[in-house]
Amino acid sequence: MSTQHTPRPTLVLGTRGSKLALCQSEWFQSQVQEVAPEVRVTLRKIQTSGDKIVDVPLAKIGGKGLFVKEIEDALLAGEIDFAVHSMKDVPAQLPDGLDILCVPLREDARDAFISREGCSFQDLPIGATVGTASLRRQAQLLHARPDLKITMLRGNLDTRLRKLKEGQFDAIILAAAGLHRLAWSQTITEYLPPLLSLPAIGQGALGIEGRTNDSFVRSILSRLNDQSTHTTVTAERAFLHRLEGGCQVPIAAHAILSDHDLVLDGLVASIDGKTVIRDQITGMHQEAHSLGVQLAERLLSRGGDKILREIYGSV
Repeated sequence: MSTQHTPRPTLVLGTRGSKLALCQSEWFQSQVQEVAPEVRVTLRKIQTSGDKIVDVPLAKIGGKGLFVKEIEDALLAGEIDFAVHSMKDVPAQLPDGLDILCVPLREDARDAFISREGCSFQDLPIGATVGTASLRRQAQLLHARPDLKITMLRGNLDTRLRKLKEGQFDAIILAAAGLHRLAWSQTITEYLPPLLSLPAIGQGALGIEGRTNDSFVRSILSRLNDQSTHTTVTAERAFLHRLEGGCQVPIAAHAILSDHDLVLDGLVASIDGKTVIRDQITGMHQEAHSLGVQLAERLLSRGGDKILREIYGSV
């Protein structure tokens, strides 16, 4: 693939077709138009494997790259010029020739708890049914409340909210960021603190993926990069990469910047929530990548490796 320096009058943005994906992509499209008004950005919807398979837990079909693979194929084929992903869906290892060119300012990273009757998580009745598709959430919720019944919940955000309203669940857990972006914040009963439910790697952040050698697109997107978000996400993704985890394995990490320090929290948990190995590391923000690796190695040495071996052996 030849290096792409030459300015183009039109760029094609690849996106999934869900309401949330389109909302995120249209927002980013408007940001690009602001910084590069001379370039026209068009949207192309691409259906991914994760969109096609809606009745099976993601962990059962191999959680890595389910929501990005077909989009990445289109990037490598030159059919689109860049793609907007929810960062938590992006595997730690990208295909050769592709790179994350931009990470815009992060939305709220927390998990949102939505209860049908409006009660808090701690006030849910014993044996209540909680819907989530995430093993990470399942493990942490069961650790806090082993009495709960955790049931698979797949589908787009509007589908999940409809299932709750229909009475299929007493409560569901969703990413707060998606609800905020769709202006559905009023549905949230409470925000779960990271101490109770540590977010997914990259949750709340967008990852803008493009071809490594496309210097024209890179020069435009670099103007929209938020350095603080990029730094915290780098630490989280280094943690993910060292654990060789997919987005559906019960691992979690969340980084924050305070003054000159970066603080990274991470955990590895058994699916039943009985074992949770959690730790925190602090260092300079320039060390984001190595801090992520160090924290992952700490958790592996404390039994995380055994948990992950068992999980990978069973899915």
